[in-house]
Order: sequence, then structure tokens, then C-alpha cells
Amino acid sequence: AWIDISTGAFRVTDTTADRLLADIFRVDPRELIVAEPVFHDPELKPVFDVLGRVASPQPPSLFDSASATGRIARFFDVATPDSFGAFSRAELSAISGAIAYVEKTQKAERPPLSRPEREEQGSTLFIDPATRGNLELLRTLSGSREGSLFKAIDRTVTGGGARLLADRLMAPLTDPAAIGARLDSVSFFRSETRLCQAVRSSLKSVADMPRALSRLALNRGGPRDLGALRAGFEAAGAIAEIFAATALPPELAAALAAIHALPQALSQHLMQALGDELPLLKRDGGFVRGGYHADLDEMRALRDESRKVIAGLERSLIDETGIRSLKIRHNNVLGYYIEVTANHHAVMTSSDGAKARFIHRQTMANAMRFTTTELAELETKIANAADRALNIELAAFEALTTEAVGEAEKIRAGADALAVLD
Repeated sequence: AWIDISTGAFRVTDTTADRLLADIFRVDPRELIVAEPVFHDPELKPVFDVLGRVASPQPPSLFDSASATGRIARFFDVATPDSFGAFSRAELSAISGAIAYVEKTQKAERPPLSRPEREEQGSTLFIDPATRGNLELLRTLSGSREGSLFKAIDRTVTGGGARLLADRLMAPLTDPAAIGARLDSVSFFRSETRLCQAVRSSLKSVADMPRALSRLALNRGGPRDLGALRAGFEAAGAIAEIFAATALPPELAAALAAIHALPQALSQHLMQALGDELPLLKRDGGFVRGGYHADLDEMRALRDESRKVIAGLERSLIDETGIRSLKIRHNNVLGYYIEVTANHHAVMTSSDGAKARFIHRQTMANAMRFTTTELAELETKIANAADRALNIELAAFEALTTEAVGEAEKIRAGADALAVLD
């Protein structure tokens, strides 16, 4: 069984000792976990010697077949995993082991994995490791992407499309009917040049939806990840319109059905809630569109108008003191403060009245800093408004994230469909 944490893809297949190394090279994992008895099996030692540090032994309890069904059901919140397909005992053990390791290493947040998809043995071409290396499918013999078959033919415009092309190169089909279905899709686009160009143009705006979704589910995402989902929904809608009333070959028809099944309510919420320019980090705020939340608009107005009030107070103090160089500034230590040059400090401290009004905060080499009761009260109002505005935005972010993660299965299916078109 193998998982791509970044996209949630989850697959499983049967293999044999003589095919094991070839299958592992096809998947090309960054990390391989193996039950300790299997890892130390003399028959398989040559395989793990080749893999080196990629492979690591794990306690047999992670792969306990007796508890596998229960662990799988709990992880996917189903009564039984029977609806996922007919898996052998060994496949269930591998699936359960992969899930157990994910739970062990991703304790803070559970990644939104897709349901395990069974790959029938013999459905893809067996390519031994030496041949695979010599074919230079994804990398040349020197390890470079440049000069590989993938680099030579890759014209994809999305991250998902590039990954799917690489997967298909690494695992060529053996079933003539399945091969024919792919060729029908290629022939369709070859014959429908204008439609092909329109679809390709729409695909260029598609961000990496599965990876954005995974980051959101792991609580590592930001506003731009929600923006990636929005961009994908917008492109999917445009593509659905392009294909309207067009007879499609089976593979493309299935892709279009998955696109139509994308959650429209979530799409609308994202388009209504998110602004045009999105910050990288949610703590920076400013990502919720004006007009989406009445309280947020009110807090923003107070925050932004207060800046004008600060400027007005500065002008008033200049008129009061006669110090033309007086400034109201801000830093993270003092907050808002009044700053005058050192040669004007007498104006601020020359009388008891001045001392009562202008409260000394800090003396610098060439300047002195003060505050007033009025400035301190205004600062509190500004700080509360800014904090309240940010809290409203963060609540909106969490709500949208929860909704997106709840629709993970449909989003992944739609993203896979866009990858097929690409």
C-alpha cells in the first residue's frame, strides 16, 4: 500500500517477491515501512539492501491483520471498509499499517486521505529496475530530469496533470480496452483543436487543489490555499461550459461528471468570502472580501478611520505646542507615542500643567517620547478594533476550511478529472 500525504492519494496492490523491487521503484517512495519479520526475511534482504535507508522496520503490531478492518473503518469513519472494495487479508494488513504509521507521525492533524484504491496485479506493465533506469522515464541515468522521456513530452500546465503523466509513464497499461479508451481521449482533442485550446487556456489557472486541501486539513494552510480551491472551481466551471452539449469519449465523459459533482455551495462561499489579493499567512488578515461580514466591515472602518483620527490628533498637538516637527509614531514596545526632538523637550516639561498632560515615556539621544490620556484611549480603541477584525477573519477561515475538508472526496475527484484533461 502506498500514500502520497501531499495529495491524499492511497493505493494498494498485490505483489510477489520477484516483482517487489520493481513495484517499489515504480512507486518511487521517499519512505518505506516494513514489518520487522519481513524486513529481516533472508529472501528479501537483497531488496532492502538496494533500498538502503528508504526502508525502515516497524513493529508487527502496526500490520496486525486481526485489527486491520477496525482501524480502517475508524480512520474513514465508516461501519465497515467493505464498500471500498474486496481486499485480501494481506492488502488489509498493508492498508492498516500505512494508516497506523500516518496516525503515528501526523498526531496533530489527520490528513484527508482518499479511500484506498485497488490496483489489479497485471493491469500495468512489469518493468524491472534495470530496464526502468535505462528507459530514463522520469530521470536520466545521471539523475537529472533534463533529457528524460517525461521532460521531452511534458506539456501539462497543472501540477496534477504533471503527476498523472508521470504516473502513467511509470505504469503503462496492459489492458487493450483501457489503452483504447485513453487513445480515444487523445484522438478527440487532436480533432477538436479549438476546443482543446480553450480547455488548455482554462487549465492554466488551476492551482494544485489536492495539495492545498491537504495543507488545510493538516492545519498548515493559509488563505492562498483556499484561493487555490476557488481558482480550481472557477476553471472547472469554465471547462464544463466549454464541453456543454459535446459528445465525449468515455474517459472524458467520466472526468466531466466528476467536475459537475464538485461542491457548488463551497465554490460560492469561497467566491463570496475571499478577496482578490490573498496574503500568505492567515494571521496577516485582509483576505476576507468587503461586504461579506457586516461586523468585519464595521471593525475595519473603525480601525482605518482611527488612522485618520491619529493624523488629526497630531495636527492638533502641533498647533497646541507650536512644534512643527512633532510626530505621533508607533512601535511594538511603546505602542503609539508622541515624539519631539530633544531641543523641544522644554515645551513638554516646562510646567506642572505640561507635565500632567504630556506623560514622559522614553528619552533617546536626539528625541523624547511622550503620551497623553487621549492618545492612550485612542490606542486601545484601535487595538481592539484590529484584533476584533482579525478574529472575525480567522473564524471565517476556519469555517471555510472545515467546509472544504468535509468535501475532500469530491474535491479530489474533481481535481483528478482536471488532471486527466490536462
